[in-house]
Amino acid sequence: MAIAADQVVIIVGAGPSGIATSACLNHLSIPNIVLERDDCLASIWTKKSYDRLHLHLSKQFTDLPHMPLPSDYPMFISRQQFVDYLESYATHFNVSPLYNRFVELATFDENTKKWNLKVKNTGSAGDSEDFEEYATRFLVVATGETTDAYIPEIEGLSGFKGDILHSTEFKNGEKFAKKNVLVVGSGNSGMEISLDLAIYGANTSIVVRSPVHIINKETAYLGLRLLKHLPLNIVDGLLVFLSKLVYGDTSKYGIVRPKEEGPFLMKGKYGKYPILDVGTFNKIKSGHIQVLPAIKSISGDCVEFVNGKSYQFDVLLFATGFTRGTNKWLKDDDYLIGENGISKQSFPNNWKGKNGLYCAGLARKGIYGTAIDAQKIAADINTLL
Repeated sequence: MAIAADQVVIIVGAGPSGIATSACLNHLSIPNIVLERDDCLASIWTKKSYDRLHLHLSKQFTDLPHMPLPSDYPMFISRQQFVDYLESYATHFNVSPLYNRFVELATFDENTKKWNLKVKNTGSAGDSEDFEEYATRFLVVATGETTDAYIPEIEGLSGFKGDILHSTEFKNGEKFAKKNVLVVGSGNSGMEISLDLAIYGANTSIVVRSPVHIINKETAYLGLRLLKHLPLNIVDGLLVFLSKLVYGDTSKYGIVRPKEEGPFLMKGKYGKYPILDVGTFNKIKSGHIQVLPAIKSISGDCVEFVNGKSYQFDVLLFATGFTRGTNKWLKDDDYLIGENGISKQSFPNNWKGKNGLYCAGLARKGIYGTAIDAQKIAADINTLL
């Protein structure tokens, strides 16, 4: 067991939230270390995202603090452009995470008023895994909203005869040409992956279980600008009107709009993003992508749906999101972070807990919220030193 020296600030997670928080602390000359369980920064972006992915918000909403995105980047930047920016950002602000560090336990010591961390070094030489212990006055949880891939339990799934994969394993549709592929999950990832599969010639179907708003990126951009000047319900009403104007009656194609709540309200209330369409809907209208209801059960390579119909598939691709296991290792906190790994406190007061505990990027506000959290955390710690 290696005992590390006491740290002023420890940040858990080297995604955009952790990098931004470390940069803001460095900007104020506050010592800190970043612990990252993977072997690279922002692994969800560098290793676990599909090639087609572009940021869903325009670049003015995706800057990190103290360093804007390059001026020659387009309005909606690609995954690779964002990764390049993150790497340049980390280098510029001397953010040097300790990789292959898996935090197993974090507890608060009432006597020393410090957080004690037990950390597994999974990158140790040889077959053994070393453990390290850290103590810190301030602990920042920046593990992200997209932590552990989630695949739901479905009757018969374990006996499916074809291939099963999560969206984090998908890069592009090239190897799926002419295969019957069912995408389970109708969020933005599921919709964009379906588009990619259809473009590459896969026989593509997608499960759409519940009502969802569909707008294009330009409409979303307009909405975000208007939110600075108009009430949310007015902006939501306008977005729904524009959606109907652009897409018509989507229910004819199996996509039902929510009746009571608008796209931005649902985003803030449930963390459920509207579909930012990049061409998928046209593929649905043309019949290149089939929309199906919820799955009832699976038998062999046959999937039965709740409408009583059954189809055979070669591949089940789950774009069903993520779980967060913060509560498995973070103890002595009943105020800041909930069982679902998201801050229990409402934005904009989502970032600060008790006893020197903070969280960044866990308020379902995207990269825009991450930047705000990072600056507030650094400023608050600065006043306490």
